[in-house]
Order: sequence, then C-alpha cells, then structure tokens
Amino acid sequence: MDDTTGLTRIAILGRESIIVDFNIWCSFVAQDLISNIPSSTYVLITDTNISPIYVPVFQQAFQSISCELQSSPRILTHAIPPGETSKGRETKAEIEDWMLSENCTRDTVIIALGGGVIGDMIGYVAATFMRGVRFVQVPTTLLAMVDSSIGGKTAIDTPMGKNLIGAFWQPERIYIDLKFLETLPPREFTNGMAEVIKTAAIWDEAEFCALEDNASLIMSTINDKISLGSKNRLNSIRALLKRIVLGSASVKAKVVSEDERESGLRNLLNFGHSIGHAYEAILTPQILHGEAVAIGMVKEAELARYLGVLRPGAVARLTKCISSYGLPTSLQDSRIQKLTAGKLCPSDLVLKKMGVDKKNDGRKKKIVLLSSIGKTHEQKASFVNDNDIEIILSDGIEVTPGVPKSLTTEVIPPGSKSISNRALMLAALGNGPCRIKNLLHSDDTEFMLAAIMKLGGATFSWEEAGEVLVVHGNGGNLRANPSELYIGNAGTASRFLTTLATLCKPSIASSTVLTGNSRMKTRPIGPLVDSLRTNGVDIRYIEKPHSLPLEIPASGGFDGGEIELSATISSQYVSSILMCAPYARKPVTLRLVGGKPISQTYIDMTAAMMASFGINIVRSKTEEHTYHIPKGIYINPDEYLVESDASSATYPLAVAAISGTTCTVPNIGSSSLQGDARFATEVLRPMGCNVIQTLNSTTVTGPEPGSLVAIDEIDMEPMTDAFLTASSLAAVAKGTTRIRGIANQRVKECNRIVAIKDQLAKFGVTCRELKDGIEIDGQLASDLDIPQNGVECYDDHRVAMSFSVLSLAVSRSVIIKERECVKKTWPGWWDVLSLSFRV
Repeated sequence: MDDTTGLTRIAILGRESIIVDFNIWCSFVAQDLISNIPSSTYVLITDTNISPIYVPVFQQAFQSISCELQSSPRILTHAIPPGETSKGRETKAEIEDWMLSENCTRDTVIIALGGGVIGDMIGYVAATFMRGVRFVQVPTTLLAMVDSSIGGKTAIDTPMGKNLIGAFWQPERIYIDLKFLETLPPREFTNGMAEVIKTAAIWDEAEFCALEDNASLIMSTINDKISLGSKNRLNSIRALLKRIVLGSASVKAKVVSEDERESGLRNLLNFGHSIGHAYEAILTPQILHGEAVAIGMVKEAELARYLGVLRPGAVARLTKCISSYGLPTSLQDSRIQKLTAGKLCPSDLVLKKMGVDKKNDGRKKKIVLLSSIGKTHEQKASFVNDNDIEIILSDGIEVTPGVPKSLTTEVIPPGSKSISNRALMLAALGNGPCRIKNLLHSDDTEFMLAAIMKLGGATFSWEEAGEVLVVHGNGGNLRANPSELYIGNAGTASRFLTTLATLCKPSIASSTVLTGNSRMKTRPIGPLVDSLRTNGVDIRYIEKPHSLPLEIPASGGFDGGEIELSATISSQYVSSILMCAPYARKPVTLRLVGGKPISQTYIDMTAAMMASFGINIVRSKTEEHTYHIPKGIYINPDEYLVESDASSATYPLAVAAISGTTCTVPNIGSSSLQGDARFATEVLRPMGCNVIQTLNSTTVTGPEPGSLVAIDEIDMEPMTDAFLTASSLAAVAKGTTRIRGIANQRVKECNRIVAIKDQLAKFGVTCRELKDGIEIDGQLASDLDIPQNGVECYDDHRVAMSFSVLSLAVSRSVIIKERECVKKTWPGWWDVLSLSFRV
C-alpha cells in the first residue's frame, strides 16, 4: 500500500485490485476498464438517485476512449429504486431479465455503482448470471468503501433476515473515488463511520486513537451546513479521509486474503453485527445499517465486559468514540426513538433474529468479543450462551439469591462520580496537561466531557488502553456554542455547567442552552440561578421557572465580590460557584444562607480538590458558612488519581453484610475525601457486621444471614446517597431503623424516600415516611414477599443497586426493571454481582 498522496493500490488475494484516490471516476476508471478488463459489453447498474449525477460523465469518458478502438465496446446503463427494499429476489430477477433482453453474454463486465445495496445485489447478479460474469465495484458511500465492496460477499435480503441468500464472488476491481463523499449526506457519512470504528476496535488501537483525536474536526466539517453541497467542502480533511478509508480497507483486504470464505478470522469483521443485524431486521428501514451496528458494538462490548474479558473503561471508550461521530449507542437514543416511533426490540425477538446468523454453529450463537481496544478475545467469533446474551439485551434483570457461603472477595468500585466531575471541570479550567487516572466511565461523566468539549474548555486524549484521560486545559478560555448542551439526567453536570457556561465568551453564539431529559427538567436549580442573576448574569428559564432548560448568556464571567447562596437543597450549587469563582471579575466572598448547608463533606471535598489544582479557599473564622476565594488560574497537576466511589462501595459491602460473607474494597478507607466512606463504620458495624477499616481500605464480614440488627436512629446527612443501601439492609434487620438528615434525597433522580417506601412495600416491608427521613420495620427474610411485577427503579441507578442487594435475601428470584440505569455510576454492577459474588 502506498502513502496517502496520489493513486493508492491495496492488494487483496494476491492482486492489487483495490484502487483509492480522489477524482478517478471521471477518467481513470473508464481507461482502466477498457485497457485491463476488456469486454464487448459493459453494464453499468446504479440507483435512480445516483444515475443523473454520475452516469452521464462516465458515459462521456467511456465513449471518448472506446471510439478510438477498432472494435468499440458498448456501454449499457440501468437504474433501480434506491434503498434496502430493492435488495430482494424481485429486483434481482428484473435486472437479469433486462440483461438477457439486451443480449448480454458471458464476457459481460458489470459495473456496480452505488452503496452497499447496489454492491451486494449486483455482485450476486454477476455471480449467477450465465453461471458467473466479471464485475467491478464502484462504491459511492463511505460504508461501501470501507466494508461491503471489499471481500466478495454478495447477497440479497429475505423476510427472515439480511444477506441470507448469496455467494462469494470477487470483483475484478474496486475503484474507491473519495470525491463521491462530497455529495454524501451527513447521516450517510456517519453510517459509514460505524464500520470504520469497528475495524479499528478489533484490529488497531493506533487507528482508534486517531479516530478519537480527529472526531471533532471531521464531524464539524461534515456537518458544516454552509459548505454542504460545495465541490470542495472536504478539502480540509482530504488527508484524514484517505487515511480512514485506506486503514479500514487495508485491514479488510488482509483479513479476506487470509480467510476468504469466513472460516474463522473473517468472523472478526462482524463485531457489532450479530446483535446489530438483529436490531436492523426489526427496525428497518427506519434505521440505517451503520446505526444498528453502532448500537450492536456497544451491546457486544457490554457482553464481553459481563463475561469478564473486557475492562469497563474499554466499553466506555468505545461508546464515547461511537457517540463522537454522531452515531447512536443505545435503542433509547432520542433519534432512534423518533425514527422508529419507539418500536420495541424485545429480547426474545432479537435472539430469534440472531438465530439465523451465518456465523452460528447450529443453534449455538457466535459473537465477536473484544478483549481490549484493538484486540479480540479470540481470532474468531466466540460461542456465547443465550442466557448471557439475554441479560445484555433485556430492559430488566432477574436476580436469583445464592451468594456462596464462606465467600471472600475483593471489589474495586469505579471512580467517584463526584470527584470525577470535579476533576474534569478543574482540569479544563486549568493550564497545561493533567493525566486523570481511575476516572469514572459513565453516562454522567460522558455528558460532562462532551459539554466541556463543546465549550472549547479542553481537549482530551486517552492513554494506557483508555485507563488514563489526558486533559489539556484551556485556562478558562471558553466559547459559547450554538448547539445545546444536553446532559440527560446528570444532576451534578447540570449544576456545575450552569456556572461554567457563564465564563464563556461570545462566538457565533451569544448564549449557551443547557438542557436535559424530562426528569432533569423537574429537578431544582433555582437557588444557583438566583445567585448568579444577582451577580450580573441574566440567565433565562426557557420552560418552567427554577428548572432546566436554561439560556445562559456568554458573559465572560460573573462579577464576583459578595455572593449569597442558599445551600439547604444541594451542596452542588456551592461547589459550582466555588470552582468557577477564581475566574470572576473580582475575588469572591461566598455566604451560604438559609440554614445549615446540606452535605458539608462534599463542600469540603471541593475545597480540597481546588487546593490540589493550586487555588486555596479560606473558610472564614468569624462568619459561619462563609468562604473567601481569590482570583487566579488553576495550575494542573501532572497527574490526578480519582478515588473509587464511596457511595458505590456501599453496595458490595452491603452484599457481604446481607449474605454473611466477606468483601474488601481496597482503595477506600478512613482517609477518603468522601463522606460515604463512613458507611461501614457508622452503619454496617452497628448493624452487627465485623468491620476493619484502615486509611485506604475497608473490609466487611456480615453476620449469619438473618442476624442483622436495626439502628434505632441515625443521621445520614454526611452520606445521604447511602441511605438507600442502608434501607435495603434495614428491611431484614431485627427491629425498626430510623434514618434522618436525607431531605435532599427527594430531589435526586427521583424522590428516593418515596421510591424506597413504595418498593419496599412490594416486599411486604412496612415503612413510614418522615419529613427528612424514613422509618423501616425489619422482618425475617423468609417472610419477605416477592414483588409481583418487579422492582421499579425510576431510572435511578442507586434504587436499582440497592434493591439488587435486598434481592439476595429473599427466597426466590426478583426482577429489577430498568437494568441499564446503573450506567450512571457503575456500568458493570451486574457483572460484579455475577463474577465477584457468583450471583
């Protein structure tokens, strides 16, 4: 293979028959065909969209060359309707009948001009017409250039699935003219990027890194509406496009050369396709092939993580890369929901569709499993049980009790969500690079990363197979973005970004819109907005007062000076202003008013982290709840290690408590910045557990099952998120447990106090709601009911994980709905239950 300048040839099956460059369709292709693949008849078949744009110019070039020959070959053209619906038996027969009527013979050369539909079907026509005639591929879409045109797979679709009837029939040439991409709509471009990402993910981490690094430039160029349709709109990324196509095409050519008939190695090219094809079969024609494969890649990566062969960080890295190219990563993606009108893909139907996959061995399903970015678990597709696949596909999950007695295990929770989001914001506001280790890979941090990138706050790159994020901070130099910042139901991100967006300077936009999902639009943000409004920032509520969405003007910073803030609802309001205060126009004095601030430990965490980045807050010794913050610029430390999430650590420790087993969390102890690190000593020990906590680790051994004791009363204000875990244990503890200090839990992802009360009632547990807490009457585990319709999770990760703990104490299996909501903080939680606790 040559470099990325000039005509490039790629060898496949011993011949350099793949030719790549810009502007080869108009002249080179006709000359090469007539000179090197001679025939009396050339048949050009395309679709009705492409025909008027690209057929006349080729006919002109062909005629000008052929007229100089003694025996001039003829060129016939035929166009069919575009789209997957044409890729069937009827259209194939119609083309064959037309060719016969035109007296085409065995020396005919067919030219397939188009995307994957044209290439697949016309290749199959070539394979069967007159028992096989020569053909060439001229792919016009990115998807066809990097995937379907290469390798000789030809096929048509049937009602049972895609590409089930076909043949291996190698083209004589594959002409890849990158100029075709000039007229490719943005959605079709991203459709092809799914196959590019797939190839890098299974084969070449260096190429995957290049895709990560260049996503912003490529997508901004592709989506530039001003240049859309311009003849030279891709000039700025010509070299990148050629590198992308050459990289993917070369890998596929190498794999096909080693395994033409897909006996093993070529299976790898189907990463994401086993599940993706099933989704596509159900949702076609509303979603495109690449969109289905993108979702399939995420699902198959999650399957590899569940089976213990892929680290959670790699799944998050793959998901982020897919998302950065405008592709969906789940069926819940708003675009997929809109396109398909919310059509369901039940797991039993998906498994049925997967049952006719060509890779399968009888009824045994085979799926390509990643072991890391750029590497697969085996050099072929791996056998996977239906039960394991169904867990990944299902909306809910069935938890069956049965942690082995005398089990001793160690669990390392993901990085702290609170610390991760603060570290991202501080590093973006700082100067220079910062290597962040153990960053939480979750929906919340992905929203935060994406928003910071949109505001130009920092650039990011991954190292050490995605385990280290390198943040290159921009020193607080942010710009308003015309596209809205969508943060789902990420409460922390919503509060932090509200103040961060006030630091933006105008760009082509004079303001930034911050919005979220329907639940996020009910969560309060009024006290923070009120404080910023009184400090010179005219924030506007777009819909309902006191909630998102917000329009935040590009103010270049707030005034500073004295600021009053009510902090009785959320400490995140305080942290948001504290972290941005050094960039205010004047030094800030922040007074917290209205009563005792909620979750003081999180305010202390913010102050400690700011000090690590070079800005020291002074807490007033004379005025209560008052902080002085100097002007300045954060100086990024070379490296910052994110503690594991102490709130998340409560779940494996609680599993040990409820099952009478032993669990160690090796990286959270008494020296933690997080208040929830006290859960083991202040909740589990009084309930009867043996707790050993050092500065940096915590080990819990539960009593005999059924021996937990209630806590008469406990103030959980320093660790409010952990009250749900405590409530699940209280349900099977002897006596009544009273929990106070958790009023803020009413305005989290859901009203958690009501959620716990209502869902515990399904187990037959009596609870009484208090103004700032809850009372729970414990009972024998053997007397617990089985929730008839499963546990509702309200799209709340902590509800789901807490009830997974309680489910281990009942007599039979419990269904927990909304399995995927745990992605917010611990995407691999169900994997941990299975692998570490053998549930």
